[in-house]
Amino acid sequence: MRQVTVILCLLVCSLSSIAQETSSLVSLIGDDEKGYEQTISECPSLLLEVAGNSMDSAYKVWTDMLSDIEKSASADGVDLKGTKIWINLFWNTDGSIKKVVYYPKPNSKNMDFTLVTKVLEDFASNYSLPIEHTECFSHYGSASFPTHTKLVTTNEK
Repeated sequence: MRQVTVILCLLVCSLSSIAQETSSLVSLIGDDEKGYEQTISECPSLLLEVAGNSMDSAYKVWTDMLSDIEKSASADGVDLKGTKIWINLFWNTDGSIKKVVYYPKPNSKNMDFTLVTKVLEDFASNYSLPIEHTECFSHYGSASFPTHTKLVTTNEK
């Protein structure tokens, strides 16, 4: 009987270590530290560099993507208005999203952030930036919804 207990304990421990090694596409900062650290080391380039070191180009790519996140959330029936997060995005060389790590800001509206994670998972699995690079790249920033992207781009014309 004791051998069965030891075998079951070893099996449970090995399964839990396998589960921890699997890195999810979207997570809260602090929930997947190993996956996050590994992704940081794999993606040394920044969005600014990929955008030709142009703040205007990088900002446009960033705000357009945030606007697309907002549209995706709306299509999923999730209202992000009042949501404020710190977010770190990692993209593959083709512009597809490799990983999203985020955390709600203290002044964000109170909501079920499992919904935000689900929205980001749906978005990340279908979205691709209109730019490519020779290696994966990242951007750490802030996101506040609504984005008001339409207002900014309309005023620029």
